[in-house]
Amino acid sequence: MLYTIWCGFWFLTLFILLFPFMFIFLQREEWKPYAHKVNYVWGRLFFWIIGMPIRVDYRYKPDPKQTYVFCANHFSYLDIAVMGVIIRNFYAFIGKSEVKRVPLFGYMFAKLHIQVDRSQANSRAYSLSKGIRTLKSGRSIMIFPEGGIKAKEPPKMHHPFKDGAFTMAIQQQVPIVPISLLNNHEIFPEKKKLRMYWHPIRAVVHPPIETKGLTQTDIERLKEETYRIIDESLMNQPVRVSLIKNDL
Repeated sequence: MLYTIWCGFWFLTLFILLFPFMFIFLQREEWKPYAHKVNYVWGRLFFWIIGMPIRVDYRYKPDPKQTYVFCANHFSYLDIAVMGVIIRNFYAFIGKSEVKRVPLFGYMFAKLHIQVDRSQANSRAYSLSKGIRTLKSGRSIMIFPEGGIKAKEPPKMHHPFKDGAFTMAIQQQVPIVPISLLNNHEIFPEKKKLRMYWHPIRAVVHPPIETKGLTQTDIERLKEETYRIIDESLMNQPVRVSLIKNDL
């Protein structure tokens, strides 16, 4: 419990200290990449202070000048913070609209990312349209295609994936990068709310799946291929990993 309190203290303290910089950079569209970088600094500092190493098997290093749709499994509320550290590309995250109710964090999320209320069809359509416009502008998309924390027995993912990520990727003909977050559910379990356990964070960034030439009739095949790639690493935990250096 003491470790959980320590993590919670630094999570909030660092965010509050860095929020003024984030607030400034969120005021203009052309400044938002800097707000994204502040988010990265916050995540790096947080994991460094709580003594939690991040070990990533980069089977592919995303090109910062390339636009992607990043797809990862979602077992823990820690996933968003981890993704912000292991992926350096400028991206918009598509997530639940409930996040906007969280003080400060909700403001940042609403200004920097894309909110969706999955219970409302018009909200889903709006987020899909905004996601496509985001990709068209050259900015990547980050999404959890399970549609939330739905897996009953991690590391087995919820099946099937939602269509949204794949619809966007095919329409804009951008690659999908599958990502396996191997053990966040052991560090911050969804079923044991507000308890943090120490483990090195482990993840795999897979080579991209090309979508050039694909049409909307290929969505099901693309969903299954992405699911299979992420699932294989989850069910067969890799040992070849590289420690992310503190390159602040």
